[in-house]
Amino acid sequence: MEQVWFQAALWLILALIATLLSIWFRISTALSEIVVGTVAQVVIGALIGTEVLGAKSAWVGFLAGTGAIVLTFLAGAELDPGIFRTKWKEAMVVGLVGFFAPFLGAAAVAHFVLRWSIPASWLAGVALSTTSIAVVYSVMLELGLNRTDFGKGILAACFVNDLGTVIALGLIFAPFTMRTLIFVVASVVVFGALPFVTPWFFRKYGGRVSEIEAKYILFLLFGMGGLAAWAGSEAVLPAYIIGMVLAGSVGKDHILIRRLRTLTFGLLTPFYFIRAGSLVSVPALIATPLAFLALFAAKMVSKMVPLVPTVRAFNHEGHQGLYYSLMMSTGLTFGTISALFGLNHQIITAAQYSYLVATVIASAVIPTAIANAWFMPKHLLPKAER
Repeated sequence: MEQVWFQAALWLILALIATLLSIWFRISTALSEIVVGTVAQVVIGALIGTEVLGAKSAWVGFLAGTGAIVLTFLAGAELDPGIFRTKWKEAMVVGLVGFFAPFLGAAAVAHFVLRWSIPASWLAGVALSTTSIAVVYSVMLELGLNRTDFGKGILAACFVNDLGTVIALGLIFAPFTMRTLIFVVASVVVFGALPFVTPWFFRKYGGRVSEIEAKYILFLLFGMGGLAAWAGSEAVLPAYIIGMVLAGSVGKDHILIRRLRTLTFGLLTPFYFIRAGSLVSVPALIATPLAFLALFAAKMVSKMVPLVPTVRAFNHEGHQGLYYSLMMSTGLTFGTISALFGLNHQIITAAQYSYLVATVIASAVIPTAIANAWFMPKHLLPKAER
């Protein structure tokens, strides 16, 4: 048991280092954690051995998965239902363009340039079509943009984009079975009941030291996440929808949201982001860097070229439009999930998995760093963040 405690201490000192780096260099904590995870995997692996970090151990995977689920729930809870109703056309158009363009572009490059098989190419298209809700929400939260209509519009477009990714992964690779039908029916019932049951439950039993609200939400996230995984889907998808349907109640309870953020950003998300960085196989990238460069160029070009004019069509001009497009070009959560799905089902090889994960992580780091360094819409920031 002592090994687990020492590993936990190692992960948290890495999280502390990442946080200090984010403060010193004024970058997002999520990005610094990803980079620290990649560097730690290389350095610790060379000096002691990769097993010391324990990135593939069950308990680290559980904490990282919980971090992704709760963070995605919080992103959904930040969506203002009124904003979504007024910006539904923008969210649909930007989200669908952000999905279809890289889905087709990355698949074409993987098949015709890298000579991957057709199933592997489609898998690459799915993995690189994503927009990272986890990264975007973390950045929006740190900057205070999550409280603006601009930031809420980006989060809504991210949801549409990633919904397309999940549907594509299911339609192409996961057969529709009785389990899928059970999951869909259960989801409709639960999502329909939550807006009525949750406020009543919180009024009757909430406000106690036992934090029954947090237990209630975690039960929902774990229960629906387990049902989604059982049906061949992903646990992150119901978490985001649960957050959305509870945005009108839980999303307005600022004290509860702050307590959940403390749990998520203080303990859970460092495991998620650092683990994501540690999954990159640096030797594989050094051996054949052109495959990584081709995939990264395919994602960024096929994302940015159609997104910039699409975003500008909705009156996001100048730096504001470029910032919007760059944040929509990030990828992490569903990208790594899709790549891992392909590896587990032998659709792609271990080397192809490393290329995809490295591309996904690079798309989380590079566009966000560029956006925050040169295209920050400072006029939209709340006064405290300026």
